Amino acid sequence: MPANPFLARRRRLLTTLGDGIAVIATAPEAVRNRDTHHPYRFDSYFWYLTGFSEPEAVLALVGGKRPKSILFCRPKHEEREIWDGFRYGPRAAKAAFGFDAAYPIAQFDRKFAGLLADRPALWHTFGGDAAWDKRLTAALNTVRGQARAGKRAPRLIRDLRAELDAMRLVKDDAEAANQQRAADITSAAHARAMRFCRPGMAEYQLEAELIHEFRRHGGVHAYPPIVAGGVNACVLHYVANDKPLADGSLVLIDAGCEIEGYAADITRTFPVSGRFSAAQKDVYEIVLAAQAAALAAIAPGRGFAEAHQAAVRVLTAGLVDLKLLAGDVDNLIEKGAYSRFYMHRTGHWLGLDVHDAGDYKSGGAWTTLQPGMTLTVEPGLYIRPAADVPTALAGIGIRIEDDARVTADGCAVYTSAPKTVAEIEETMRHD
Repeated sequence: MPANPFLARRRRLLTTLGDGIAVIATAPEAVRNRDTHHPYRFDSYFWYLTGFSEPEAVLALVGGKRPKSILFCRPKHEEREIWDGFRYGPRAAKAAFGFDAAYPIAQFDRKFAGLLADRPALWHTFGGDAAWDKRLTAALNTVRGQARAGKRAPRLIRDLRAELDAMRLVKDDAEAANQQRAADITSAAHARAMRFCRPGMAEYQLEAELIHEFRRHGGVHAYPPIVAGGVNACVLHYVANDKPLADGSLVLIDAGCEIEGYAADITRTFPVSGRFSAAQKDVYEIVLAAQAAALAAIAPGRGFAEAHQAAVRVLTAGLVDLKLLAGDVDNLIEKGAYSRFYMHRTGHWLGLDVHDAGDYKSGGAWTTLQPGMTLTVEPGLYIRPAADVPTALAGIGIRIEDDARVTADGCAVYTSAPKTVAEIEETMRHD
């Protein structure tokens, strides 16, 4: 990604800091076992402001009449680069990413204490990383210890997340482009899984097809994929993915690709054999109609919860039609009777994190949608086997999820994987 969007975000945040100072560190490397690490993934807040993907890096933003952004990162190290790969080093990072200054990470504690002195406020994501909380507390105490020399530590400690969450909630053009690319790759991966699916396959074999499509386009999975056949689809966060796919059953796949840090999040449910049974089709069409109602409720000026409310009304009416609930729809909604079969919200913010940053409520009112916000739309029905559930419906779990961006007059759906019964069955034809 070009440096410009990151530079613009830093400048915007600096206007909020006044004469204060902000500091945010990237994520540490995580040990998988012994001397082997998990694949590295940067901290989302840090990346949002820098575009810098190396570990052991910190950003300091210094407000005031001459605002500046300072990066602390690993030095160039020829021997370590032989083993672990390329490092920018401070000099190259400063030029490539548009920082005002850059220094080796080993100099952070000394230099930051000097930057901190006589600043009215320190902004940080306190509580996010205990090691960094301790390190910044030590810096504050260093400055407090210089009181007799006329130095003064910040009197105000501010939560940087509140400002960054509000910024991240509305995506800029660079973010939208990455989200669209992630959605395109993910849509193709779901279609690939449909084409490859056969009765008797293991869930993990479909997972492999998804990851194949992600990796061949330069992406990685944004979260552990869910590939849930049959009744496993009634477990919302099922990730074992190790059971055989039975003929006549459905399979629910919830999987998304990550590109340049930005996630897609798609769920599709389809018949293992390639054809829906009558009962499966009945339930599927209810969920699909609920999603259409939710998408129609997304527009600037509307509350975040309106999409959920629209979906719940359609789902509850459908449950009455299926004879899984009985009574007046309004009364059933008021009592929450639908929650036995639909127990989650209809969507969440989407961006650098799959469940992205941003408030859902403010002052007791649901957040008002505005252009540039991105959210998922994912109604579902989960009919666990029970004595009062007809055999034809028992074990059916269906979720349909797409990613939508709020536009000036409604919303645009990023994702395009086959979704209608006809589209799915045509994609799965094995002529």
